[in-house]
Amino acid sequence: MVCKPDVTVACVIEREGRFLLVEEETGDGLRLNQPAGHLEPNESIVDAVVRETLEETAYDFAPKQLIGVYRWTKPAGNLGYLRFTFSGELGKHHAERSLDTGIVRALWLSKDEILASADRHRSPLVVRCVEDYLTGKRYAIDALIDCA
Repeated sequence: MVCKPDVTVACVIEREGRFLLVEEETGDGLRLNQPAGHLEPNESIVDAVVRETLEETAYDFAPKQLIGVYRWTKPAGNLGYLRFTFSGELGKHHAERSLDTGIVRALWLSKDEILASADRHRSPLVVRCVEDYLTGKRYAIDALIDCA
């Protein structure tokens, strides 16, 4: 079933060959995902990924490039997503900051560890976005125009 997708944002952050993911509580149990979330009313797409990364990982994030825009529909229902995924620079870690509701922890995994845990991914976009990042897919962030 094709449905109108919700707009979401995510980021792929690599440090020394490892990628920043979050382990989160979902209706399907504990799942792994990139730091990601929904666009809020009157929020730019770029501001949303900065906010979501901080809320879910306690790290500041400065998006520099767009990796891609992905449409995905959850197979077991009528939930659809239009995801804008970014790469950029990781900033300060705020260790004292509580993580967003439902986020169990932030963790760093290698590509091999990500591939080996595919049965725990929130969606197939977890692997796809890492692969696109590793193959160098990058688009100018100024292609996103906010006319608010």
